[in-house]
Amino acid sequence: MALNKPISDWQGRCVWIIGASSGIGEATARLLLERGAQVVLSARRADLLGALCAGQPRAMPVPLDITDAASVHRARSAIQAHGWRIDLVLVVAGGYHPMRADSFNLEQANRLLDLNLRGVYNCLDAVLPELLKQGAGGIGVVASVAGYGGLPKALAYGPTKAALLNLTETLYLDLAPRGIGVYQINPGFVATSLTAGNDFAMPALMTPEAAAQALVRGLERGDFHIHFPRRFSNSLRLLRLLPYGAYFWLVRKVTGL
Repeated sequence: MALNKPISDWQGRCVWIIGASSGIGEATARLLLERGAQVVLSARRADLLGALCAGQPRAMPVPLDITDAASVHRARSAIQAHGWRIDLVLVVAGGYHPMRADSFNLEQANRLLDLNLRGVYNCLDAVLPELLKQGAGGIGVVASVAGYGGLPKALAYGPTKAALLNLTETLYLDLAPRGIGVYQINPGFVATSLTAGNDFAMPALMTPEAAAQALVRGLERGDFHIHFPRRFSNSLRLLRLLPYGAYFWLVRKVTGL
C-alpha cells in the first residue's frame, strides 16, 4: 500500500532539487524535465546550474549554500518571486568523507554534520511553513543505506544518514495527516565524485541515471521508503535482523575491512 499519494503526471508540477549540479540530483533533474515537470535546480556552483538549465524554459537555476539557512530562505523567496509554487522538494545535497576510529577528525566530522544533517534542517525551516500553508506537496530527503547500520569507514557519514532515517519517519507522522507527502530515499553505491575515491569493492554500483530512474519510480508509486538497488539494500536490511556478533562478522567478511 502506497503511504503517499502516487504521482501519475509531472506536467505542471514544480520540483525543487537541492543538490542538482551533479550525480543523482543532476540526473533526477534531467529525468523530471523530460517528463514535463518544472524544475528548480539548486547547489553552490552557479556556473554548473546555468549550464544545465540552458535552453530549458521549464528549468530555473537558483544557487544556494545548504549549510547557510539564510541562503536557503533567499532561494525559496526567489522561486516564489518567479511565480512558481513549490510542489515537491528533494534534498539531495550531501557529502562523504571516509573516517575510522584511528583517523578521527573532529573538523571533518562537523563539516559532514553541517552538510548532511543541519543542512536538511535549514531546508525544512525554509519549506515547511509553505507546504503546511498549501496543505499539499511533499518533501523527499536522500539519506543512504549506510544509515541502516554501522559500517566501516563511516564513522561520521553513517550517523548523519541514520539521523535522516529517524527524521523522515517523524516527518511522515506529522505531515501525512496534513496531506503532505514524505519520502525517505536510500541509495546504495552510485558512481559519483563522492564514491570515486573508495578503495574497496562497491557491490551493485549504479550509474546516476539508473539511480534517478529508481528514485522517480518510487515517487510515482507513492512509496515512503525508496531504496535502490533493491538486491543490495534489502540485503543490508536483512543483516540488521542478525545478532550483533553475526552482523559484525559478516560486514568485516564482505568489506575486508
